[in-house]
Amino acid sequence: MYEGRVVLCVSNAYEKKYYLNEDFEALPKAIQDELKIMCVLYTEDVGGVLSLVFEEDGTLVFDVNSDEGDLLFDEIGSVLLIKKLQEEKKELLESLELYFKVFFLGEDAGKLLVPGY
Repeated sequence: MYEGRVVLCVSNAYEKKYYLNEDFEALPKAIQDELKIMCVLYTEDVGGVLSLVFEEDGTLVFDVNSDEGDLLFDEIGSVLLIKKLQEEKKELLESLELYFKVFFLGEDAGKLLVPGY
């Protein structure tokens, strides 16, 4: 299946672009739209480049980068906004992790949904 990290989506404040990995085009349109809105608003607010990336174990992480000389990038705001998004979008992010683990890593959904199974 997949090895290494897999990019779900990227929003780039410098190029004013958003990218959704074509492997995830099967996600419902509403989820695709929610991801786009969340990521673009993040980069509009704090700047830089935000990538949502699945780690090898299926954990979804926020990966943030900024140009070295970017004096407008708000590092503190970035950390605070990510924490806020992780709380407000917890259900969405957990659902995406489950989707990735089942459909991309081939894990058993029953074992993932039933604790202690």
